Amino acid sequence: MNRILKTTAIAAAVMGVVGVAQARDQVRIVGSSTVYPFASYVAEEFGATTDFPTPVIESTGSGGGLKLFCSGVGDDTPDITNASRRMKTSEFETCEANGVTDITEAFIGYDGIAFAQSAQNDAMDVTREQMFMALAAKVPVDGELVDNPYTKWSEIDPSLPDREIAVYGPPTTSGTRDAFAELVMEAVSEEMDAYGGEGYTDIRADGAFIDAGENDNLIVQRLAENTAAFGIFGYSFLEENADTLIGSNIDGVAPTPDAIGSGEYPVSRSLFFYIKNQHADDVPAMYEYANTFMSEQMIGDIGYLKGIGLIPAPEADRAEARSAVESQTSLELADLK
Repeated sequence: MNRILKTTAIAAAVMGVVGVAQARDQVRIVGSSTVYPFASYVAEEFGATTDFPTPVIESTGSGGGLKLFCSGVGDDTPDITNASRRMKTSEFETCEANGVTDITEAFIGYDGIAFAQSAQNDAMDVTREQMFMALAAKVPVDGELVDNPYTKWSEIDPSLPDREIAVYGPPTTSGTRDAFAELVMEAVSEEMDAYGGEGYTDIRADGAFIDAGENDNLIVQRLAENTAAFGIFGYSFLEENADTLIGSNIDGVAPTPDAIGSGEYPVSRSLFFYIKNQHADDVPAMYEYANTFMSEQMIGDIGYLKGIGLIPAPEADRAEARSAVESQTSLELADLK
């Protein structure tokens, strides 16, 4: 064999090995801690009922998951990322810049953000304004913005308990944190003259708010240890721990499936996962898993995921979302604006 033919044969053999190495049966998933329990349920069912192995899922937070997802295409990047908020335009642009140019968005249903405490306490109803005043880094006092001076709930409103303000919540990489910032912090501050009509989302860093990481189960555990504290996390975790936790009514509305699904509960949000279509050939299990997730058996009105806290979307919306996944519809930047 001459040198040119020999070199070509070696290169072809190497490429063949690489191709085999890149193809894999196990789906790799990252993202939202809120979506994690739903995705884990689907993954276990998928592993038990198909010839594919159970997908590997890592809880990184929505922002952290999208950062990993958008880092590029290839075996060292995730196939799917879960999100408890919609992808941002800036994240879509990062994806495109890194070669992730074919993405399908899967809308799975709704969730509410619970503001909960130990069931050993009496229920404490709050307004979004009271929550804002407890957690904002700077608040208006006598017409001036000052560092948050409040150490007890009763200092904000005499009707609230004489308890120290201590709130365990998610980090900045979390979709729950993003949704809380939008639905509570921005919504309240935009109505306050002191902030000039601008949304203010800075959370105090003096110990009243405790960053509890991406694992919402850890917040639940902290509330069992510190019964005077509150926690911010997805409704599904409140439902799963209803024997030990109680949620607060917010603006007079209780965190119930009906109120969350209708949007009456003021801290409700949509849940998603995103699929990297460019991995479809090398990861044949990816769309099998996605279609299983989107089935009525999982996200329907009497689906398995409703039993663990997912709030199903209306039937027509489910059908539209399912069709987008089945047809591998490509997400466009304009869809996110």
